Amino acid sequence: MPNNMEGRGLTDREMLQLCLELEKGRCRSISNTLLETSHNGLREIYLNCFENASGNQYRLYEIMSDKGWYKTDIASTAAINQVQEFMQHNLHPDDRM
Repeated sequence: MPNNMEGRGLTDREMLQLCLELEKGRCRSISNTLLETSHNGLREIYLNCFENASGNQYRLYEIMSDKGWYKTDIASTAAINQVQEFMQHNLHPDDRM
C-alpha cells in the first residue's frame, strides 16, 4: 500500500528497496571485515553480525518477492551447467595440469 500521499514521501516499495540495499551493503562490509579479522572472539562477533544482516536481507527480499516487487528469472538447466563447468575449471586451476 503506497504512502505517497499528495506526492510526498516514499512508497512502501521504495522504502523496502532502500532497506534491502542497505542490508546488502551491510553484508558486504561485514563480510570484508570478517575475512580480514584474525582474532577469534572478534571473528565470532562479526560472524553473528553477518548472519543477522544476511537474515534481514533475505526476509526483505522475500517480502518484496511475495508482493511481486522483486522478480528473478528461473535459471535453465543449461545456464546452471554452464556455471558449474566454469566454477570447476576456475576454482582449481592446478588440476588441469
